[in-house]
Amino acid sequence: MARWDPGAEQRLKRAALELYLERGYDNVTVTDIAERAGLTRRSYFRYFPDKREVLFGGSELLPPALAEAVLAADPDAAPLAAVLDALARVGAQLVEQVDGVTERRAVIDASPELQERERTKTAAITEAIRDALMRRQVNTGTAELVAQLATVAFGNAFRRWIEAGGHTSFGSCLDAVTDELRAAFAGM
Repeated sequence: MARWDPGAEQRLKRAALELYLERGYDNVTVTDIAERAGLTRRSYFRYFPDKREVLFGGSELLPPALAEAVLAADPDAAPLAAVLDALARVGAQLVEQVDGVTERRAVIDASPELQERERTKTAAITEAIRDALMRRQVNTGTAELVAQLATVAFGNAFRRWIEAGGHTSFGSCLDAVTDELRAAFAGM
């Protein structure tokens, strides 16, 4: 077998998702995934450190991308406005690059272990947004609160985009979530 196999990473992702849907996450091994992809177990570990990360590969790029977008937002924008602008821009790019998102969501929703991994990834997003806001001279308390709200809004918008089957833009989903948040706070 070739030392470098073009398309191997994508085949591994596809094989893992198929197997997780067929058998359930807990009933699939790294060896099963590698064999389904036509690769060796050793090849699998060149791309992913464990069987969870095949579902989360590339997610480590999201926190720095969001932080960069927050820092690039209009310097005169209020903290939440700057973050929402960043979420809209990065979210629009994200949804263009994801495959099998509905299936991936179903696998994660069915596994407490994967849900925990997703919460860890989400915490990294919150931290990146908070740190970017603090670099914009936003006080710590406000930065923390805005980052938490923004992360919840981002997650809700992404879920709505998934539920819409990609037929609605991510920006429209984020706008709907933002409008609901504004309406909820308006009644206070």
